[in-house]
Amino acid sequence: MSTPFEESVDTEAVVAALDDPACRALVHALDSPATADELVDRSEIARSTVYRKLDLLTDAELIEEQTVVRSDGHHTAQYALAFEAVHVLLDDDRRLEIEIDRPAEDPEERVARLWSSIRDST
Repeated sequence: MSTPFEESVDTEAVVAALDDPACRALVHALDSPATADELVDRSEIARSTVYRKLDLLTDAELIEEQTVVRSDGHHTAQYALAFEAVHVLLDDDRRLEIEIDRPAEDPEERVARLWSSIRDST
């Protein structure tokens, strides 16, 4: 089940991210949440490039960064897709408009997102 279309989207950021072959490869590799190291293994893209592309995808709000506690007690960043569909439309003024179909959050995801936003604000 997905939520309604999102209204305020940075069209240029979304188009730039989706135009990038390495970003598309990372989207393809995110069949389940993964760390940057796991994405390096899944995509065979250089580690430095993976981090740059994850930043582009995060800025475009196409992926979400979540903090996960590892079994050794340390924290690590894990990335997950934040969309189910991207729609490119032409508005009444013949300008491109992007609408993103977001997946519905379960309670655990909502808590993780809230915790992440608290962590980022400090």
